[in-house]
Amino acid sequence: MNQDTLQPLLDIMRQLRSQEGCPWDREQTHDSLRPFAIEESYEVAEAVDNHDIPALVDELGDLLLQVVFHAVIGEEHAEFTMEDVVAAICTKMQRRHPHVFAETHVDNSAQVLEQWEAIKTLERKDKPKISALDGVTKNLPALMAANKLQSKAAKVGFDWPTVQGVWDKLEEEKAEILQAIHSEGSEAVEEEVGDFLFAAVNLARFLNVEPESALLKANQKFKTRFIAMENIAKQNHMDFATLNLEQQEALWQQVKKH
Repeated sequence: MNQDTLQPLLDIMRQLRSQEGCPWDREQTHDSLRPFAIEESYEVAEAVDNHDIPALVDELGDLLLQVVFHAVIGEEHAEFTMEDVVAAICTKMQRRHPHVFAETHVDNSAQVLEQWEAIKTLERKDKPKISALDGVTKNLPALMAANKLQSKAAKVGFDWPTVQGVWDKLEEEKAEILQAIHSEGSEAVEEEVGDFLFAAVNLARFLNVEPESALLKANQKFKTRFIAMENIAKQNHMDFATLNLEQQEALWQQVKKH
């Protein structure tokens, strides 16, 4: 097997898509494969979070398979090939790194990011621009999308001058949730809760915290503590689900101390 190319994987996918291949693989389209790319990306992220190198190798292979799958479908319909995909990304990376592949000079990573954004702006100059918010993919996770939307709005001056404005906005949204709970229907409550979460993302942005990452860590922390509570209850021959809230809270505090 030639490990320096993607040819073996391309050959496997072409065989799977052939008339003598796999019925399921033959039925797939760009549209039907869409959810798998998203799922595989999350599994790569989980392997990174777990610092599990064998799993990372496995999940990167699964993600690469999605790229090759799309490329072979594109090849069949004379849309594009794997060579087109590789050539496009190589060209883009060279264009966006003039400090490596040309004569531009940068002193630090902050300047690299500024240069990157400037080059992206030039790349988009021939594309019709509808809004300052263009470029935020609609299928991003909600927290990530909110952060990107707010950052783009801030670049054209639509932003709080200080973090105090964000704190005030959170208090305002809290009051509106309470009002919706007492006087309006469930749709209004959902809307106001959404506004509160949007404001919370703004707070994270002001504090230089990536909200998606922060919530993922909070989720994992809650999961770890909750399972620890269940284990303590089991060790003491108690059914966690039958404990009252005060007893459960006592276990929670015990877990937090450790």
